[in-house]
Amino acid sequence: MKEENILARIARNASEELIIKEGVYWNLKVLDIRWFTNGRPTKKGVRMNIDEGRILYNALRRIYDGEQKRSETIIEEE
Repeated sequence: MKEENILARIARNASEELIIKEGVYWNLKVLDIRWFTNGRPTKKGVRMNIDEGRILYNALRRIYDGEQKRSETIIEEE
């Protein structure tokens, strides 16, 4: 991934953390959310384009604002 920019780090414990990055991959602006152990990336994570990241953000916002139950499927409306 080119032009990486770390947006957030969320520590789980002394050796594990979740790192949220934005960057460019195959000429697309992407968001990468991945677990790291001892500073090394694990296979646990997800990479999506920025538009998909906005859909994820809106879904999480609705869940945490109590507008939608966690068990329901969230479909982004255009």
